[in-house]
Amino acid sequence: MQSTIFIHLNQNNIYYVKITINSKYKDQEKAILYLAESFLQEGNLIVKGSRNTIKSNVLGNEKVNIKYFKKNGILKSFIYSFFRATKAQRSFNYANYLLEHNVFTPFPIACIEYRNSFGWLGDSYYICEQIDYDFTIRELIHNPLFPDRNTILEQFTAFTFKMHEANINFLDHSPGNTLIVKRDSKNYDFYLIDLNRMKFESLSLDSRMDNFKKMWLSKTMVKVVAKTYSKLSNQPEDTLHAILLKKTIQFKRKIAKKKFLKRKIGIHKKV
Repeated sequence: MQSTIFIHLNQNNIYYVKITINSKYKDQEKAILYLAESFLQEGNLIVKGSRNTIKSNVLGNEKVNIKYFKKNGILKSFIYSFFRATKAQRSFNYANYLLEHNVFTPFPIACIEYRNSFGWLGDSYYICEQIDYDFTIRELIHNPLFPDRNTILEQFTAFTFKMHEANINFLDHSPGNTLIVKRDSKNYDFYLIDLNRMKFESLSLDSRMDNFKKMWLSKTMVKVVAKTYSKLSNQPEDTLHAILLKKTIQFKRKIAKKKFLKRKIGIHKKV
């Protein structure tokens, strides 16, 4: 990895551009910078969020994804400017950590940060390879008859176990944040995305099961996960099943309660 800082003058204002780039792509630095500078005008839209936007584009002969992090409000901007790594930088760093521990994620190419002359963070970007995936965990959850469902879930559990063994606590371990590629008739590869919320720590049994709660597992799926994790961890299946089922039910109730309260507030506002 290498970092370069450029100084730009725009309408009499000085601003700084910092690019941290994987050494594999050092000869394409100008092209990578152009992807950020032309983000609003070029590329194909994948996700349009209130704070973040993802587009696909081409770098040389390679398909890439560019994730744009819009600048934050004053308080968060102050924190990310001077005290904490930016979301773009964390995404880049975490992706490298995952790959070093044989946990798949789209290959990290670069992160780019724009700052004013006082060091305050503006827009930032994370660029990685594009994965042409087949489906996500979400499809399994909504379709009990999904082909090879149990096999995929077993292999996904093994993928998560490997992540836990590497002391990776992926705080956004939810149905849409794992891309699945069908390698052959019975084998699947899993790629983590949306990486900027992670902790690297030793996980207790309770924490490991807690990490599955956002997956919206059915009771049948809970059984499959508990059984598979038990074989991998040499922990009692009954214990794992009890913890995971409790965590899953509590999470679903919490989300249902939030949705109910939002509807109630919405009704009162209309009245």
